Amino acid sequence: MNAEFFSSKIIDWYLDHQRDLPWRRTRDPYKIWLSEIILQQTRVVQGLPYYLAFVSAYPTIDSLAKAPEQKILRLWQGLGYYSRARNLHKCAREISKKFNGAFPKSFNELVRLPGIGPYTAAAIASIAFKENVAVVDGNVFRVMARVFGVDKDIASDEGKKYFFSLANQLIDKNQPDIFNQAVMEFGALHCLPQNPKCAECIFAKHCEANKKNLQDVLPVKSKKVKIKNRYFNYFIIRSKNKLLMRQRNGKDIWKGLYDFYLVETTRSRKVETLILEDEFLNGSTIINESKSFTHLLSHQKLKVKFIKVEKSLTKKEELVIKNQNLQWFSPTQISKLPKPILVDRFLREDR
Repeated sequence: MNAEFFSSKIIDWYLDHQRDLPWRRTRDPYKIWLSEIILQQTRVVQGLPYYLAFVSAYPTIDSLAKAPEQKILRLWQGLGYYSRARNLHKCAREISKKFNGAFPKSFNELVRLPGIGPYTAAAIASIAFKENVAVVDGNVFRVMARVFGVDKDIASDEGKKYFFSLANQLIDKNQPDIFNQAVMEFGALHCLPQNPKCAECIFAKHCEANKKNLQDVLPVKSKKVKIKNRYFNYFIIRSKNKLLMRQRNGKDIWKGLYDFYLVETTRSRKVETLILEDEFLNGSTIINESKSFTHLLSHQKLKVKFIKVEKSLTKKEELVIKNQNLQWFSPTQISKLPKPILVDRFLREDR
């Protein structure tokens, strides 16, 4: 199958089947970039409300650059992968400062910006500026691996280079923006990970995976890293209608977000034992204890409990609060804080 045949067939399909999405009605690189960052590891149906909220709150890249990080994290709450939100803010500040709020127009310039990898750079360059550079995401890997029968590991450097080269050979030089969106949309709606619509496929007679029954084999991807189990025991301490919370720092998950006093363990432990062993919690009275919730992250599985305790604080313990970055927050203040979604859900249900 030659490049002209592939590109013309998939573009024709796209023009008939594309979803009507707001970022497809604009050439504004800011809005295209925003949509691509939000939709990384996020389904369209989930990401769309966030996109609309961001565009409403920050209609330009300069307005996003000037926003406090805490507000951006609060708006991002629920999408996960919070490093994306921090990089979004960092990138906006850099474009606003170094480029006077105007996006660089080439792939090579874009890929140097914080949080913009080859995929996002190619999307902005091709869709906003019509540069002939192919976008290669999970959908594109799948379509090309199946149609052309490529068994290279998409998680390997060799595989990534091969597919990027193949996509750039196939791209329609006159319509790189339409071509890139067409391949991504075809993978998202038609050449699905499970149960692809092979019987009604425009490439049914040409697709190597369809001819050889390799749909469940291609694309090839090396095994994921081992999932780490973590046990989070959150202690809810209240005083005069205020809750004790702290901002997470360091290189761990949820940096910049707020949660409660935490005792993390390597296995499930009795709450009574945790209180006895923790100098700060010692002497607390358990009011109630939630069931254990499972919260899945990319490479981690969290087992989370919320334990309400009653505790009178000594002067020494007040000092511990200060040293551990803990603060008292009122309900109004808490509503404005960026929080992990499971903490936010607990607070909503605990009203």
